[in-house]
Amino acid sequence: MATLLRKVWESVSNRASSCSSPSIDSADRRSYSVLSSLGDFDRIPLDVVMYILRLVGPKDAARLSVVCESWRSLVSDNRLWIYFLQNYCDSSDSVFFAETNLRYPFQAYSGQITTELSFMRIYGEREQVPGCIIIDGGSGYCKFGWSKYACPSGRAATFLEFGNIESPMYSRLRHFFATIYGRMQVKASTQPILVSLPICHYDDTESAKASRRQLKEAMYTALFDMNAPAVCAINQATLALYAARRTSGIAVNIGFQVTSIVPILNGKVMRKIGVEVIGLGALKVTGFLREQMQQNNINFESLYTVRTLKENLCYVAADYEAELSRDTQASLEVQGEGWFTLSKERFKTGEILFQPRIAGVRTMGLHQAVALCMDHCHAAELTGDDSWFKTVVLSGGTACLPGLAERLEKELRELLPASISNGIRVIPPPYGADTTWFGGKLISNLSTFPGPWCVTKKQFKRKSRFNLAW
Repeated sequence: MATLLRKVWESVSNRASSCSSPSIDSADRRSYSVLSSLGDFDRIPLDVVMYILRLVGPKDAARLSVVCESWRSLVSDNRLWIYFLQNYCDSSDSVFFAETNLRYPFQAYSGQITTELSFMRIYGEREQVPGCIIIDGGSGYCKFGWSKYACPSGRAATFLEFGNIESPMYSRLRHFFATIYGRMQVKASTQPILVSLPICHYDDTESAKASRRQLKEAMYTALFDMNAPAVCAINQATLALYAARRTSGIAVNIGFQVTSIVPILNGKVMRKIGVEVIGLGALKVTGFLREQMQQNNINFESLYTVRTLKENLCYVAADYEAELSRDTQASLEVQGEGWFTLSKERFKTGEILFQPRIAGVRTMGLHQAVALCMDHCHAAELTGDDSWFKTVVLSGGTACLPGLAERLEKELRELLPASISNGIRVIPPPYGADTTWFGGKLISNLSTFPGPWCVTKKQFKRKSRFNLAW
């Protein structure tokens, strides 16, 4: 190791004065000076030694911690390991957020952030976390893949309505999970599984609670009967919020059939405040574009073509009336079907989220539902200030329409009184249509996973009370 460090030192000695490493302050120098010698490195400035440690990488730096107490103290410096997390892990900002806010499920609920953490230990623990299967399911489409992968490895039509809790639910859930395992070519018994489920049975009534319990038990039973070693179930709204590096806020999920507006405080869904639901989702938005294309004699062969045009050409206008007088024509080539040209259809499609009546849907607009949710949060006075609900995080494929976040923020500021609207921020889907899946990836790569986040088969059999973010 000393030979390795000397070689590194020789390679950087001639440029040590110009390196961009942060300097070590005098207090740090005093703390290290009282320790035993660093050997030949005593004559090297401490900030240069830290720079060398960055160059040798986390594995060799960790080995130095067993040399002596001086090296242990130096190598265990949190700033060094935060640097390694930033440079050797994906999405370093998300990693830092997760490890300081989400190490344990109830930590997010209590709002307490752990300040005294050893990032050297966290880095080592993250290296030991087993891979996990992540399934982001819904009533329309699902994404699935390994937690160690950069993105979902597959997507498929769900063919399962999670809100239906009638007797066939167990067999349908089992068939659904078996299909995913088959496509991933893995055995259920090999890895923990994290499942995201849509918010369903929205009320805080006893019947809604019973329905959620039934669904949860059916899901756990299906997975444990397939010999899954551990299961973590978290609702899509909470995972979308985590993906945006938030533990509190309002999660707006434009789902396949409905759009849900979910208030979340410290990681927990505030059902008593009220989850708003509007009966307009991605299916209706795509269907409205199809209707417009048919009315304008634009021929197409499948709904896939319409979806492709929606995802690539449509947007939400900042000012709908002004947009009507503009030239908005644009074209796109769809593989196998040729070129398509859209004009006003491009912004009229997304406008039904704010004016559902255009598509013949009798429901409130998205901005009205979010404003109503915010008004309820304000009236509940759950915290000393209202900042917790003023961050709105969008999720779902249709929520990726350009201009949607800006338009929603504008409408909310116009609709709500200044006392509520001041400080409102609407965040577009941080990871596009895969935002919820990435929220699951954040949890499943935690240094404490699966431990406190999962339920094992033994725990489930004992019917012990487990409190997961649902």
